[in-house]
Amino acid sequence: MGQRILRWVENFYLFFILLFLYIPMATLMVLSFNTSKARNQWGGFTLGWYLKMFDSRAISQALYNTLMIAFLSALIATVLGTLAAIGIDKMRRLPKNVYMGVSDIPMLNAEIVTGISLMLVFIAFGVSLGFHTVLISHITFNVPYVILSVAPKLKQTSQTTYEAAMDLGAPPIRAFFQVVLPDIMPGVLSGFLLAFTLSLDDFIITHFTKGAGVNTLSTLIYSEVRRGISPSMYALSTVIFVVVFVLLLASNFLPKKKEA
Repeated sequence: MGQRILRWVENFYLFFILLFLYIPMATLMVLSFNTSKARNQWGGFTLGWYLKMFDSRAISQALYNTLMIAFLSALIATVLGTLAAIGIDKMRRLPKNVYMGVSDIPMLNAEIVTGISLMLVFIAFGVSLGFHTVLISHITFNVPYVILSVAPKLKQTSQTTYEAAMDLGAPPIRAFFQVVLPDIMPGVLSGFLLAFTLSLDDFIITHFTKGAGVNTLSTLIYSEVRRGISPSMYALSTVIFVVVFVLLLASNFLPKKKEA
């Protein structure tokens, strides 16, 4: 009897947490189909906000900038972070700990400090703010997260395998791509996805380093807060949520079907 009560309490607690997490998203999805712009009044069902979302040039441009910056910054940061992690892993214990500690500082530092610092650096060197400065900024704060993802996988790899490949006649670069890289690929992929997600979601650093006329989704939504957020943004957020949800389902259930 006691175990049943405990199990019921655990299930109720889990249900309450999930309900608390998804009620805001459900509210946003419902409002994206509401004819009325008022959030506290239901005016009828409509798909008009989705049509306006695709017709809006500002939203299309902001979405393009967001995806391009997120993909390019994640890709470049993954390459740089992976090479940095390999270099740090080959160091001796003291410099290795120093460099790992230094690479952790940007992750612990407040984003507003990082954003203002990067803005001042660009201004000091006479670099005009724009798409390229946002891209450089995103690469800068993404690299430490890639290092953090790749470094544990390097500790799990065996140095003898790499040396054996070289003893068998493989050049160092070929031995790296055929022996080391497959072993650390899960860490590289997780670092890429983490960097992509962080870049996609960033607002503070983007706000301080973007130029006039350059907007991402986060900065566009912030600029609309004063005059009221258009329900087209609710529609866009719903589409993004559905796409991410489908990708999560596919990534979790497709491997199980292949194993079966």
